Amino acid sequence: MIGRAALALTAWTERWIPDAFIFALAATVIVVVAALTWTGATAGQIVDAWGGGFWGLIPFTMQMSLVIITGHVLATSAPMRTVIRAIAGWPQTPRGAVAMVAFFAMASSWFNWGFSLVFSAVLAREVARRVPRVDYRALAAATFLGLGSIWAQGLSGSAALQMATPGALQPQIREIVSGGVIPGGLIPFTHTIFLWQSLVAVIIEVVVVTLLMWLATPPAGRTRTAADLGIDLVDPEPPVINRRQVPPGAWLEHSAILPLFIVALGGTYLVRYFMRAPDAINAITVDTVNLTFLLLGILLHRTPARLMHAVQAATPAVWGVVLQFPFYAGIAGVITGTHLSQQLATVFVGISNATTFPAVVAVYSAVLGVFVPSGGSKWIIEAPYVMAAAHELKVHLGWVVVAYDLGEALANLLQPFWMLPILGMLGLRARDVMGYTFVVFLVLTPVVLILVTVLGMTLRYPL
Repeated sequence: MIGRAALALTAWTERWIPDAFIFALAATVIVVVAALTWTGATAGQIVDAWGGGFWGLIPFTMQMSLVIITGHVLATSAPMRTVIRAIAGWPQTPRGAVAMVAFFAMASSWFNWGFSLVFSAVLAREVARRVPRVDYRALAAATFLGLGSIWAQGLSGSAALQMATPGALQPQIREIVSGGVIPGGLIPFTHTIFLWQSLVAVIIEVVVVTLLMWLATPPAGRTRTAADLGIDLVDPEPPVINRRQVPPGAWLEHSAILPLFIVALGGTYLVRYFMRAPDAINAITVDTVNLTFLLLGILLHRTPARLMHAVQAATPAVWGVVLQFPFYAGIAGVITGTHLSQQLATVFVGISNATTFPAVVAVYSAVLGVFVPSGGSKWIIEAPYVMAAAHELKVHLGWVVVAYDLGEALANLLQPFWMLPILGMLGLRARDVMGYTFVVFLVLTPVVLILVTVLGMTLRYPL
């Protein structure tokens, strides 16, 4: 019954849900109209606010692109593939295979969501070879569940990184976040992803989703294997380089000398950076995370030639980020520049109190996430009025970020934008997997709302 419902839901989604870029364009229209009708700003002021903010996220766009690229580089290295082959040999049954891939997808997404996407997709293909009777659609859906659950509660969570990284938010947004009670408007990781409440929420979600995917895996006789779907699971072997045939000008491209120097240089910098920091956890930023993953990728690929090939293979996955983020920055410019943020904050205050506010934020984050499929860019849009409302209601500011993150992840179960990088690797379409992700959404949503409400009651304003 669950399988039939999943197929029906994914068919409907593919027919009626437009491309993610259309959401960015439509959201721009909606915000402009709202600013015209709901604020005292003139048309000229709105145009200026949009244009003034349009290019305000170029550094952050590059940072998020590197999250994807560095994760891909690390996951496709030869040593990591060896680890993947070893893990793929563990499950003996189709249900166990799907549950295991879901678990590793979530666990790896806590460290880096870009790495999780590629690592899980490569793991799923290897598992499909070892357990040929497994339902390939359920296996593919499991690879994406890190982004549908706990990724934003981890080290690469966009909102938490923006809160902890100077310069990651526009100054006017940072001022609203500050509210006069947070120095510089910065909220370190100790008050977001490393709260014990946040870690408890992560553990509960991992357990619930792993068990759910074990139960949702189709029984024998109703499965569709990779062979049934016409998926070729044979990966091409990388070319073998004969060092003697490499011309002198290309010798360094196939040598580990320069990469080892860069790894030593970057590693030394990171050690010195964290040793100087008063609190190592609070010193984690999107830049340090990206540099760490890049250095690991360089080390594992060993030669510049292999590294360049891995980066080239990863770059097609970032085009959506590059195209859409400026539009979201323009939307944020209109929201803050016309004081539309204050109007929206008033609405939030009117429909919630200090206890229910985290759940309201989670629901709103999930709904808006269907239209703005990016945790980082969406937080730029939401932060001004959500944090203004949090100040007025006296809600723990770090927990508001956590509630936002948990809701944002739910949206990814309905919005296929971030599935695209792995669907190509797996040879599937969105409709093949979204039925399963929708089932996870239906079960996980009430769990998230209970968690953000109950755990939020143990925290006090401001931090």
